Amino acid sequence: MKSLEDALKHKVGLGTAPLGNMFRDVPEEEARETIQTAWNQGVRYFDTAPFYGAGLAEMRVGDVLSKYNRDDYVLSTKVGRYMTEETEENEGLFEHGRNNKVITDYTEDATKRSIEQSLERLKTDRLDMVFVHDVSPDFHGDEWVAKFEEARTGAFRVLSRLREEGVIRSWGLGVNTTEPIELAMELEETKPDVCLSATQYTLLQHDRALQRMMTMAEEKDVDIVVGSPYNSGVLLGGDHYNYEKAGAEIIGRVNQLKEIGEKYNVPLKAAALQFTTAHPAVKSVIPGSTRPDRIKEDLEMIQREIPKAFWDELVERGFVSAHAPLPI
Repeated sequence: MKSLEDALKHKVGLGTAPLGNMFRDVPEEEARETIQTAWNQGVRYFDTAPFYGAGLAEMRVGDVLSKYNRDDYVLSTKVGRYMTEETEENEGLFEHGRNNKVITDYTEDATKRSIEQSLERLKTDRLDMVFVHDVSPDFHGDEWVAKFEEARTGAFRVLSRLREEGVIRSWGLGVNTTEPIELAMELEETKPDVCLSATQYTLLQHDRALQRMMTMAEEKDVDIVVGSPYNSGVLLGGDHYNYEKAGAEIIGRVNQLKEIGEKYNVPLKAAALQFTTAHPAVKSVIPGSTRPDRIKEDLEMIQREIPKAFWDELVERGFVSAHAPLPI
């Protein structure tokens, strides 16, 4: 049975949100080829979630990985949502996903139901890591604290028990803001040991995470998995920033970063991956893609040599915090 460290090639895993038809309708063949290419390139850590296309990403991951020995890869998914047979009109990030109705629920019963459904879609008998998904202000607004409390007395306790019983190895939160992770790390009764932080510790955005979350993670021995290291693609020239349309200010900042990168012959993808994984709390980065060729590129970029002068200029011009660990 692989540990997370053994499963990682250069700290890179595969995030599968795009494979749930995020932003566009991804052909089945393209989705499967993306997962297969990741496997062929040596990637052995795969992260998914019921939310990604109402189970679509999990189904695609399960279809490809189920032909391999379960001990040869590490799998994480999420709880906080489950599906019903009832259908609904899709909208938002996954408007092109399956149209099963998605129920958001962090209680004990819902957590168990979510895990059972995920195991079925993933065609496996066990999960390595489970993240409590989106119990965060960006999804629940002012209600997020109440949702956090629901998760604390529901999902957190279930997952702590499953970890103690050896059914799962690790659990934590999977969110797009820092505060819920910080709050969870302070709990005494139920302690996470790995958290997935998406969009918050990246080349483009990391000051808030450095102030508290990353320091706490080191102090409390909580591993961090970084999701969306390109901030939904804007760092690579896309038009989405943190899952929404990018504004002119963000695009301008990216263009400035790109100019500095060109000066030193450093692609922003290489800088983004290496910056994120330079922090000692970060055990893995999980860029997502629906393009098979991007997987190989990710692995090449994380190994690309970057001159110290590039990082020095980013710090000097305020693009990178002077407190951030750098890959020098």
